[in-house]
Amino acid sequence: MLKRKTDFDERFNKFIRDLKNEIISGKIKAGEFILPENTLSLEYDLSRVSIRKALAQLVDEGLIEKIPGKGNRVTIPNDTQKQSITLGWFSDSYEIKIVEKIIERFEELNPYIRVNLRVFPNSHYVHHLNEIIEQGNGPDVFIVSDYHLRELAESDRLSIIEGYLPEHLQPEKDSYDKVFEMFTYHNELHVTPFVFSPVMICYNQKMFKEAGVPEQFNMETWKDLLEIARRNTKDFAGKHLVDQYGFCFSSLTNRWPVFLLQNNGSFMTKDRSKSLMNSRETIDALHFCVDMMYKHQVSPIFSHGSNVLAENLFMRERAAMILTTYYFMNEFRDHDIKWDVLPPPKEKSSATLLIGGALGINAASSKKESAKALVSYMVSTEAQTMIKLNGCTIPVLRYVAEDNYLLKPDIHPPHYNAFKDVMPYAVSLKDLNITNKELELIENELHLLWANMETPEDSCRRIDGMLNDRMVTS
Repeated sequence: MLKRKTDFDERFNKFIRDLKNEIISGKIKAGEFILPENTLSLEYDLSRVSIRKALAQLVDEGLIEKIPGKGNRVTIPNDTQKQSITLGWFSDSYEIKIVEKIIERFEELNPYIRVNLRVFPNSHYVHHLNEIIEQGNGPDVFIVSDYHLRELAESDRLSIIEGYLPEHLQPEKDSYDKVFEMFTYHNELHVTPFVFSPVMICYNQKMFKEAGVPEQFNMETWKDLLEIARRNTKDFAGKHLVDQYGFCFSSLTNRWPVFLLQNNGSFMTKDRSKSLMNSRETIDALHFCVDMMYKHQVSPIFSHGSNVLAENLFMRERAAMILTTYYFMNEFRDHDIKWDVLPPPKEKSSATLLIGGALGINAASSKKESAKALVSYMVSTEAQTMIKLNGCTIPVLRYVAEDNYLLKPDIHPPHYNAFKDVMPYAVSLKDLNITNKELELIENELHLLWANMETPEDSCRRIDGMLNDRMVTS
């Protein structure tokens, strides 16, 4: 018969397990001494003989060494003693190179942990993540955007994540409430916010100057945006071909709703009892978007739900302004353009979208202490400073994000801190009370409007009916 575990066995094994976890996760560093034997004896309710027996086992495993007259010290590990964990990331992230540097530094500080970075295709990222976690092959830690987390919430799969907030990170004191709210469901923070970005306007300084836009210009309203876009739209050869556009509109879900918000529009009522797609605010916002392309012709016709065209035209200096994020601004450093950033204009209200990325811990991971150690480091001052120094992406730590001493002219725009101006009125798509499936429906059905095959009134009336029908049948 198998021996039944006693209370002593439980306490003895817990002591070994706890000490191993503290060593491997880096809570006790290589070269540091562990607590004295008599202290451990009291803490775990074990005799000193039992404590010595357990410590001898860890000495045999090479995790600690006994120093006569001083105590037990954590050793420098060899490769066979290192615990490997996997960090999952999506392929189109602009932070991958920075994350590799963060991992390298983390492994220096935590010699018992080796981190394998595993990059997954962005397409169907959440579905793939779910699948491999169910198979037991999922990463121990993984990045999720706010869109990804909504997808998990809507498919009732938040249970794959074990909620964790490092002790040193205090949302109200150290960061921005809205970033944390974006990742909170049912009053529970499921992931650790890592980076974020509001949607901003980027503009080409040289093109503005050549168009006669004053250096100290105001662009506070849609009227201002349209006027500056007109001045920057050029047909240099007079051949009825546009050489450069003043603005490049994007029908991407993380772009065009900015205009909806600025007109006090929304997709749904707060209680989700009724669609607001057919409201005057929504119709007028869509009119402005379409008119920029077809009536005023200050933007190329943009009918596809991708932002590649807008940002590529901007980098080729064929569009003077675009809506974009601090994530994509990392691309501009490789192009010889002079650019800057400013808050989007307003119509009835100041508003913009807020998006973000956070770190989740696999609830099925067998290496959670090491996973937590990695997450804690990635939101530490050192790691967050590495993000700021190496790119435009905004780190979640407020005092790092707003530290002007970390700004580099060859990386950051002159008015990098413009994000601070918009944070008081930035909102996430989660705040708009709409599901990802409903957003996909709206995006697909608006193709007719973007192609100038339907009026905003007709599009909004038709989509409004579809959304209300879905709510009735769901």
